[in-house]
Amino acid sequence: MDYYNAVRLVTDALFTLLGALLFHFIFFAVVGLFAKRTYPKTETKYKYGLIIPARNEEAVVPQLIESIRKNDYPQDKLHIFVIAHNCTDRTADAARRYEGVTVYEYDNPEENTMGFAFKYLFERIERDFGTQNYDGFFLFNADNVLDREYFTKMNDAFAFYDKKCVISSYRNSKNFGSNLISGLYGMYFTVGCRLECRGRTVIGCSTRVQGTGYVVSSELVKNGWAYTSLAEDWEFTADQVLLGNNVRFCDDAVFYDEQPTSFSIMWRQRLRWSRGHLLVFYSRFRDMIRKLFAKDTPNRFSVYDITAYIMPAPLFFIVLQALQLILLATAPLVDPSVTLREIFLGSTLDPLLSNGLLFVWLRSGLLSYVVTAVSAVLMFVLERKRVKGVSLAKKIAISLAWPLFLAIQMPIDVAAFFARNLGWKPIPHNDQTTFEHVNEIKQAPSAVEGE
Repeated sequence: MDYYNAVRLVTDALFTLLGALLFHFIFFAVVGLFAKRTYPKTETKYKYGLIIPARNEEAVVPQLIESIRKNDYPQDKLHIFVIAHNCTDRTADAARRYEGVTVYEYDNPEENTMGFAFKYLFERIERDFGTQNYDGFFLFNADNVLDREYFTKMNDAFAFYDKKCVISSYRNSKNFGSNLISGLYGMYFTVGCRLECRGRTVIGCSTRVQGTGYVVSSELVKNGWAYTSLAEDWEFTADQVLLGNNVRFCDDAVFYDEQPTSFSIMWRQRLRWSRGHLLVFYSRFRDMIRKLFAKDTPNRFSVYDITAYIMPAPLFFIVLQALQLILLATAPLVDPSVTLREIFLGSTLDPLLSNGLLFVWLRSGLLSYVVTAVSAVLMFVLERKRVKGVSLAKKIAISLAWPLFLAIQMPIDVAAFFARNLGWKPIPHNDQTTFEHVNEIKQAPSAVEGE
């Protein structure tokens, strides 16, 4: 076999291997399309502490507190804790206006990730109230607003698993229809809930937490909170799987949060996510591999799944693509009978038949674009009862731009790989969506469709 064909064979095999490692994601997606886990109602009403980290969230934290107060769950079973973390506004005062809300203030510019806010707050709860006085703790973002039955549905799931599982919930968007950027973010979380979390929970595989909107047993945090990286949710998820614990998904419990509306903020946030993802990969991958091949691993498939998930697949793809390009570009030096034209354009200019790199890339890119754009259309159809306030024109624009939103992850991962000292900066939140608004959407969608 000559050099050119050997390089094509080996690199194509590596591409296939990379795809095979992630192929089971398709299985989860198919299951999530057609099935979901529902939980029987329970008469047991557990007592919860509600954790709300807030950094300059004066404009939105009242909406979250009011949506908690107006929930259908017994209020004497809900204790709200707000941690005003490195604030320069009146967030603490805005939270203190509500009776029964416990507010702490914490200023340390060196500890500026949300994980540090969690860490500090759990220390104070243990000192002042006792962590074990609560059955579980909900972790929110200050810009969240909750569905009326949120705690009831989550409590049903928590009871179903006898308080032994972390329960995540459906992440919807308050401002899905604001503009293209917020709409793409909304699609990102819709896809994550429908095509990732649902399927995993249905087949019994551990899923992951997506930012906030989840409940943990007090037993899991009896020694405090240990996750303070740029991606504390990924860090927490990986460790739960390593410990043999499971993260389950409650599709019927819906919370809403505000999405960025500008490209610059989107890039900054996703760069932070990507860097945090890489740090989790660096710190947990070896432990995950050891756990995967250990004899006594009870949740082996979950370990495999999360191991594959924390791999920076877009970065691996770029590196492999660059390696293939470099090796093939040197083929004429090894075998003068092979030309660069043949390598890139092939022996025929027919775009459907040519094996030249440019045509292979073009066909792959076009196929990926069509599949992902169709998936966005499918989500708008299947989740039409939840995706509100989005005009038809915006739905079309979001669907057409959705493949690009995913593809931009490649340059973001490259930038994250070289980023150093990437700190956490707050995302501005000003959306004034209220409890009444999100529940009005749920009860009377025709009244607000197309806003």
